[in-house]
Amino acid sequence: MEMICAIVHQLTRNLSPEEIERSGFATYYVDHTLALWPQAASGMPWTATVFQSKGDPITDLHENLAAEQKARTTYDNILRLIDDPDIIAPIRFLREREIVHYQRFGESLRIVTDHLDSKNFYAFNPEFDNPACRS
Repeated sequence: MEMICAIVHQLTRNLSPEEIERSGFATYYVDHTLALWPQAASGMPWTATVFQSKGDPITDLHENLAAEQKARTTYDNILRLIDDPDIIAPIRFLREREIVHYQRFGESLRIVTDHLDSKNFYAFNPEFDNPACRS
């Protein structure tokens, strides 16, 4: 998120009022001037509600895998829309980072499932069903 905000700041810090108006950035400017206000392309502001956590390693790892793929898809879409090499390079780096995170979460999921009863790991919550966790 920080790298994307830095890129947006670099692209917008010297905009004239006319450039702001022509770019379609005027409504954002009215609310935030040129300050960074992370939001989706739809205009929905970023909130912590995008994080999902159940406390179950299998569920949470699947959520993490999905989040990495969604981020990678977003970077793919950005790369289709831009031609500025100064933006392309960091976006490619971020995209590659998402791929590595996806791979590591996948490895973690394999480790977790390998240590569960392979016939029942979809019906097993290690945080709840582990006898050692009961008092």
